[in-house]
Amino acid sequence: MSNFLLLPIIIPFFFGMLLMFAPKNIRFQRIGAMTGLSIAVVAAIVLLFKVKNEGPQVVTFGDWPVPFGITMVSDMVSALLVLTSVILAFFTVWYSIAAIGKERESFFYYPGILFMVTGVNGAFTTGDIFNLFVFFEVLLMSSYLLIVLGGEKAQLRESIKYILVNVISSALFVITVAYLYSVVGTLNMADISVKIADIQQPGIITVIAVLFLIVFGLKAAIFPLFFWLPSSYAAPPIPVLALFGALLTKVGVYAITRTYTLFFVHDMGFTHELLMILSVLTILAGCIGALAYFDVKKIIIYNIIIAVGVILFGVSQMNDNSLTGAMFYLIHDMLIKAALFFLVGIIIAVTGTSDLRKMGGLMKTHPALGWFYLIAAFGLAGIPPLSGFIGKLLIVRGGFEAGNLWGSLWILLSSLVVLLSVIRIFIYAFWGKEKGPLQPVDKGYYRMMFIPTIILVVLTVFYGVGSEWITPFMQDAGNILNNPSVYTDAVLKE
Repeated sequence: MSNFLLLPIIIPFFFGMLLMFAPKNIRFQRIGAMTGLSIAVVAAIVLLFKVKNEGPQVVTFGDWPVPFGITMVSDMVSALLVLTSVILAFFTVWYSIAAIGKERESFFYYPGILFMVTGVNGAFTTGDIFNLFVFFEVLLMSSYLLIVLGGEKAQLRESIKYILVNVISSALFVITVAYLYSVVGTLNMADISVKIADIQQPGIITVIAVLFLIVFGLKAAIFPLFFWLPSSYAAPPIPVLALFGALLTKVGVYAITRTYTLFFVHDMGFTHELLMILSVLTILAGCIGALAYFDVKKIIIYNIIIAVGVILFGVSQMNDNSLTGAMFYLIHDMLIKAALFFLVGIIIAVTGTSDLRKMGGLMKTHPALGWFYLIAAFGLAGIPPLSGFIGKLLIVRGGFEAGNLWGSLWILLSSLVVLLSVIRIFIYAFWGKEKGPLQPVDKGYYRMMFIPTIILVVLTVFYGVGSEWITPFMQDAGNILNNPSVYTDAVLKE
C-alpha cells in the first residue's frame, strides 16, 4: 500500500497522456483536465492523512535494497506541498476555461499543465538527488511549452532568456550532483545525509553546498540570481503566470530547504549564514521592485521574490519555530499568490490594461472584486488573523531565538512594504475616477473567472483563521526538517 504515494504523480501524467490524443476537442480537454486533477486532489488528501497517522511513506522501485534503487519518499513536508500543488493546478484549469482563449486551449495547453504538475509533485516526492534533476527537467519542459504558447512577441523574447537560464542551471545541477557523488558515493538523499555526518562535512562538501545553493537559487530566484524572473513571468497569459508564480519558484525553495536541512547541517556557521544573508538581500531586492513599478503583474511578481527571501530566512535559522513557520509561510504563499494573480487577471480583463495609472473607479462597477482583492492583499501582508500572519510570526520568533535580531526586524518591516505595494493597486484601480471606458467582458466568462478566484481567496482565509487545525501538520513538517534522523531512519529501515 506504500505505492499509494505515487498516485499524485501518476494520475496527472496519465490524464496528460490521454489529453494528447484529442488536442482540438476543447470540451474533452477541459473535462479531462478537471477530472484528472480532482482525482489527484483526493489522492493527495488521503496521502496526507496516511503520512500523519503512519509516518513517512517510502517506496523503492524494483525491490532493490536502499540505497541502490530509486526511492520515493512522502513525508509531511512533501505531502503538504503535493496537496497544495494539485489544488492550485485544479483552480488554474478552472480559471483558464474563461481566461486563456480557445486558440491556446486547442494547442496542448491542458496536457502541458498536467505534465508540469507531474514534474512538480515528482520533485517534491523523490528521495534521490539525481531523480530530483530528472523531475526538474520534466516540469521545465512543460513550462517551456506554456511560456511560448500563443507566440506573442514578448513571450518569445522572454522565453529565450527563461530557457537559457534554465539550461545553464540544469547543466550546473548535473555537475554538482557528480561532485557530490564523487565524494560520498551515493545518490540516495537519506544515505547522503548519513555519509556526510560520518565524515563531518569537510571543506569540499561545503563548496558543494554553495554550488547547490547557486543551482537551486537560480530556480528559486534568490538574490542576485533573480534577474531573469520579473520580465520572463510577466510575458505569458495570467493563468500561466499564476501557475509559475505559485509553483515553479517554490520547487527551488523546496530543494534548498531539503538539502540544507538534511545534508549540509555540519558547517552552519558558513552555509546557513550565507543563506541568511542572501535571503535578507532577496527581500530587499523584492521590496524595491514591488514599489518601483506601476504594472500590476510586476508588482505581484516582485512580491514572489520577497516571499522566497522570507521562507529561506526561516530555513536558515534552523530551529523548530523558524522551520515550522517556513512551512506555514510556504504553503500560504503558494495559495495567496495564485489568488492574487487571478484577481489581477480579472482587473486587467475588465480595464484592458495592466498599467495602474490608466485604471480607476472599479469600486463603483465591480465592488465584489474590490473587497476580495482587499482581503487577499491583507492576507499577503500578514494582517492577523489571515494566512500570512502565523508563518511570519513563527519565522520572526525563530529568528529571535537564534539571536538574529536585525534579520527578524527586517522581515517585520518588509510586511509594511508588501502591504504598501498591494494597497497601491487597490487605491489606483478601485478608487478615484474612471480613466476610460471598461472592456466589454461577457458576464458568463467573468463569472467563470470570478468563482474559482473567490473560492481560492476563501481557502486562504480559512488557512489563517483555522490555523489550529493546520498547525499539527505544520509542526510535523517542521520536526522532520529539524531532525533529519526521522527522515533517514524511515528510508534506510525500508
